This record gives sequence, structure tokens and C-alpha cells, in this order.
Amino acid sequence: MMVQMISDANTAGNGFMAMFSAAEPNERGDQYCGGRLERPSGSFKTPNWPDRDYPAGVTCVWHIVAPKNQLIELKFEKFDVERDNYCRYDYVAVFNGGEVNDAKRIGKYCGDSPPAPIISERNELLIQFFSDLSLTADGFIGHYKFRPKKLPTTTALPVTTTFPVTTGLKPTVALCQQKCRWTGTLESNYCASNFVLAGTVITTVTRGGSLHATVSLINIYKEGNLAIQQAGKNMSVKVIVVCKQCPLLRRGQNYIIMGQVGEDGRGKIMPNSFIMMFKTKNQKFLNALENKQC
Repeated sequence: MMVQMISDANTAGNGFMAMFSAAEPNERGDQYCGGRLERPSGSFKTPNWPDRDYPAGVTCVWHIVAPKNQLIELKFEKFDVERDNYCRYDYVAVFNGGEVNDAKRIGKYCGDSPPAPIISERNELLIQFFSDLSLTADGFIGHYKFRPKKLPTTTALPVTTTFPVTTGLKPTVALCQQKCRWTGTLESNYCASNFVLAGTVITTVTRGGSLHATVSLINIYKEGNLAIQQAGKNMSVKVIVVCKQCPLLRRGQNYIIMGQVGEDGRGKIMPNSFIMMFKTKNQKFLNALENKQC
């Protein structure tokens, strides 16, 4: 709690004296929520989640603060807030910066569809949750993490990288005659890969027997030294399928892609790299893998 006293340059009064004390929350403990979040990653959720609906008549504000040279990536895993075409009753609002300011509002959300992942413009985000005194719903849980403000470019990466790099790979006959299939599971391939992402293939160009593709990110679960490009709120990566049809990437399709990273920051996909179609049902398992210790 902050108590602020302001006096102007005119009439003065006698002033006041106040006392304060701290105590455990009372029976209205389900109303307490919000706070300042400064860890590199974390979660936030509505009161009562996931046992029962959020209470009526609450306002929660989470203020996420990253170091000056970092941005904040925000995503909602589950989301169910009273539906209204204009989100007038119960809603979640997300703002760039540290205050409720409509000029800096990124979006206002309600209903049962999670908002798309959000990247802050600077090192602060404010999440406001409001419920009125009538209908309630399940609520939500959200996750955030910090990421570098200056995203990697396609220049050569430092030699201090801890990831193996793949350089000078060419689509030789011997290489491209390998069987075009991966072995193992999502989990077993996770640690063996430099990067793991879900994305939509937006461009494909064949060059010298290889396929060069641009993938718009749906989510990234393991970044490694992959160069991520950002245009507005859209984030994408460049990948090279060394043998152009093995595995085959089709434009407009959504994939889970695992692979290695070259010195130029582009993803390298070999005939045995793990590639599969991405479906919404994969999201929960991929989120769990993101916390896996390799």
C-alpha cells in the first residue's frame, strides 16, 4: 500500500496522524492478487485458479519489470473471462509501460480464446484484470519471460557459443539419399536440438539444391543462437532445408521444427531433423518441455 499526501500553495489544514499494522488476509483472501514481477520468467493467474471461478468485484494489476536491455514476452496458457463483444464487464488489459494508460494499451481481452503472444516495446508491461459484480468465469493463467532487446541479426555469432554449429553443409548426393524421416519423440529430440519452435512457413525459395524458408513464429520453446527477426509485433526466423525435399516444408502450413543453428544464425534442417505438423493440442506438451532440464 502507498499513502501519498499532497499540499498545494494555498490554504493549509491541521494535517493528520495515522497508524498501520500488518496481518494475515481475512476471509476475503481470495480477493488478493497482482504485484510486481521482476524474475526472468514467471506466471500470474486469477484468484481461485484453477479450483473455481474468479470472484466478482476484483481488480488485479501485475507490473512486470525487466532489465533495461530486455523485452518481455507474454502468453496466456488458459483463458476464460466473461464474454462480451466490447469486453465491457470483465476483461484483461495489457499496457506497454508501468501504468494504466489507454494510449499505451496493447489490447483488451475477454471470452474463452487466449490472446496471441505479446512482446513489449520496452522493458515494462502492465497487466490489468477487472471483474464486475455479476457473472464470473474460470479465469486464466499467463506466463512471461525476458528476452534480449536487441535481437540477434544474421551476422556471425561469437565463438563463445555453447551450442554446436553446422557450417558448410551442402546438399550432397550421399546426404540427400538418406531416409527422410526422424526417429524418437518430441521429448527425446528436444535436448538434441539447438532450437525448437512452432511456426508458419511464409516464404520458400530453392537455391542450389536447398530450400530457404522464412517461418513466422507461433511460439519458440528453445531459442539457442537462432537469429530472430522482428517487424512490428511479427517475429520470424530463417531456416535452410539442406536437402530441399527432405523434409518437405510447404508454404502456409504450421509445423513444429527442431534443428541445429549455423554460424549465420539460420536454422539448419537435415533429413533426420524432427519436423511435424503443429496442432493446438501440441501446445500444452511443448510448454512443459520448455522447462525441461537438458
